Amino acid sequence: MLEKFKRDDDRGQVGIGTLIVFIAMVLVAAIAAGVLINTAGFLQSGAEETGQQSSDQVTNRLDVVSVIGENIDQSNSEVDRAVITVKKAPGANNIDLSSTTLQFVHSSGSSDLTYQDKFDPGDTSALSLDDTQFGVVEVQDEGGDSLSGDGVVLNDPADRAQLVIDTSAVTNGFGEGDTATVQINTQSGGTTEVRLVVPQTLSGDSAVGL
Repeated sequence: MLEKFKRDDDRGQVGIGTLIVFIAMVLVAAIAAGVLINTAGFLQSGAEETGQQSSDQVTNRLDVVSVIGENIDQSNSEVDRAVITVKKAPGANNIDLSSTTLQFVHSSGSSDLTYQDKFDPGDTSALSLDDTQFGVVEVQDEGGDSLSGDGVVLNDPADRAQLVIDTSAVTNGFGEGDTATVQINTQSGGTTEVRLVVPQTLSGDSAVGL
């Protein structure tokens, strides 16, 4: 009889130990589940942000409408100013040209250009730019407000603006047959590349297509 009671007590102690282990396992599982949920949420947030940034780099960029060489110096047959007409690409959000940067690559070297100022149409002769700057000239403002005043934001597919580069300052001379590459980078990281090619002869021209 005594031996029987002893075995019953032993079984009770084992049952309490098992219950404690079970509760501990549940707590550990709950903590692990919480950590996994937090980690999954963090990864999802990071993935969404990365995806949005990648999408912006593809869509939030500029399309080049035309490239013109102006202020041709007939004495040395060189183009002193490059004018790049741009619009926002299809599907792009509003693009602030004052936050846009240009990289001008020429045989004489490379220059990074930042926004200097906005100038009125027909007043490009008043532009005073150096080898680190570009200017903006309004061509068409469909909305009537994004490019008015000091605004330099393209917010409509019909908006047009000109990016003006003083090639005489950026290069040691942008003459007949010379080539250059301009990479246009928007604030979102969208990139557009345009190649400039000076015609083989500039004699008698006041402006040429590049």
